[in-house]
Amino acid sequence: MYLSQSLILSFFASQVAAAGVVGEAFGFAKGTTGGGSAEPVYPNDIKELTGYLTDNEPRVIILQKEFNYIGSEGEVTEDGCRPASNTCPGNGGQDAINGANWCNGQPTVSVTYDKAGTSAINVGSNKSIVGEGTSGVIRGKGLRIANGAKNVIIQNVHITELNPQYIWGGDAITIVGAGGQIWIDHVKTSLIGRQHIVSGYAPSNGITISNTEIDGNTSWSASCDNRHYWALLLIGQGDKITFQNNYVHHTSGRSPKVGGTGEGTLLHAVNNYFYDNSGHAFSIAAEENGRVIAEGNVFEKVKKPIEDGDSKMFAPQDAQTAAACESPLGYKCEVNVLSGSGTLTGSETSFLGDAKGEGVTPVPASEVAASVKANAGVGKL
Repeated sequence: MYLSQSLILSFFASQVAAAGVVGEAFGFAKGTTGGGSAEPVYPNDIKELTGYLTDNEPRVIILQKEFNYIGSEGEVTEDGCRPASNTCPGNGGQDAINGANWCNGQPTVSVTYDKAGTSAINVGSNKSIVGEGTSGVIRGKGLRIANGAKNVIIQNVHITELNPQYIWGGDAITIVGAGGQIWIDHVKTSLIGRQHIVSGYAPSNGITISNTEIDGNTSWSASCDNRHYWALLLIGQGDKITFQNNYVHHTSGRSPKVGGTGEGTLLHAVNNYFYDNSGHAFSIAAEENGRVIAEGNVFEKVKKPIEDGDSKMFAPQDAQTAAACESPLGYKCEVNVLSGSGTLTGSETSFLGDAKGEGVTPVPASEVAASVKANAGVGKL
């Protein structure tokens, strides 16, 4: 069949126009546009990718392949340490790089690590970073949104292999002192040395993390059980974070830890699937004013859905408790469901009004596990 040149050009033009973010930001990051209608760019190598991410232009950056930063900045051998948590050295434990002088007073060991993983790319304002299919992979380097950078979308990108054998080996996504409007969607993180996602200490305002897979499977574990401990650290100053439809699995702690400085972090955890955690899921630093509203979540094979003694949580497990949301939020919260897990406690209602106007729509927990497994992570837009 013959196609005219004009039809062919029209087809390719429509493909270019369609490239970019799928859907719209919601929750506390509602209104985030990222690079907006900027013409998509397709980096060819890590130099071009870094340039597009860090410049001052609005960008829609399409990742059509893997960008491997491992070896790009060399390798470092120096003194690190063996923390007390590493009870299985040489057999799946995690030693540590001396990040932030963390090793002070702990037994010294030599560590060799890839330098690129320990410092992230500073992403500028008004950027959309979007993977194509399952091809958008950043290996050996994390992303950092800081210094007032705002209006950033990271979607359908897999960030992996940041010195996973070492604590302080690198963070996949860091948000610190950002200007707000940060949407992380359909992302996957795996084989990370320290935090998969971290926000804090300086304020970053409105953030939404959605449809994202935090994969804790690892051969180097601080808990010596092939599960990652350093999963999510949310310790901003007055940050408000929507955490919805995410799959957090094979972890052993900090999944997430919530705290901060000053006003602390408010986390609304909605319709997430927490699976196979050998330690604790939520850890809430009440002295840092960490606050959590957890509704419609599923906890399956989670030893401690919440760390012992933590109190600043509202986590309904029955219809009567869930009704407490109706006045401050305008709807009845969804009940959480536990299967083969420890106890989930949390009936503090004093901060429910802090999430007013967030604009999320929870579904019953009975729908969550299958939906999240089918939709969270890369290649599922």
